[in-house]
Parts: sequence; structure tokens; C-alpha cells
Amino acid sequence: QVQLVESGGGLVQAGGSLRLSCTASGYTFSSYSVAWFRQAPGKERDFVASIRETGRGTMYSDPVKGRFTISRDNAKHMVFLQMNSLKPEDTAVYYCAADKTPGGTLMYEYDYWGQGTQVTVSS
Repeated sequence: QVQLVESGGGLVQAGGSLRLSCTASGYTFSSYSVAWFRQAPGKERDFVASIRETGRGTMYSDPVKGRFTISRDNAKHMVFLQMNSLKPEDTAVYYCAADKTPGGTLMYEYDYWGQGTQVTVSS
């Protein structure tokens, strides 16, 4: 069974930064595309960013473009989400997801999910 574990969430002030990590085990990590999604209470789980298995192709949702950066280190079986210039509206549970086929922006396109990590941005 594929396992994904997120870490790095926490409480930060508006304008601050956080780096989320997703650590994978149980599969050939370098063969999978990985995405970050986020979900605020009472709202849908929305796409944030994705990176292809080669690390060359990335995609970002409009609200985070220019502020967030996704990257990966296949040797360490890890994917990162660097979040800068954080805003209160970024507050959500952030989830790491992976799929053998390069995924899109919808959560049903991903087969494997982590447990989520809470990010809270205060004003």
C-alpha cells in the first residue's frame, strides 16, 4: 500500500512563510506525479499545485501563483510546497496526493492521499 505523510503545517502570521513536506513510501516514487490540495472547513477540496514525475512540469492554481512553489527530491522520496506571502485565506488542511498517470486539478484523478496537515494564517 502506498503511504504519503505530510508535515510542516502550523500557525504563521500573514506575510510569513511555511514549507510543507510530503514523504512517500511503498511505491516507486519517481514514477508518480504529485499534487497538493487544500480544504477549508465547509468548503470543497481544491487543487493547489502539481509536479510531474520528472520534476520538470509544474502547475499552480490562480490564487497561489507567484507565491507558492512545488518541488521534489526523488532521491529522498519527498515533495515540497514552499508557501510565501501567506494570507489568511490560505488557511486550510493541506493534502498531498499522488498518481501514476499525470493528474489534473480534480481530486478524483488521484489514487493516493496523505492524512493532511493544518495551515493557519493569522491576520
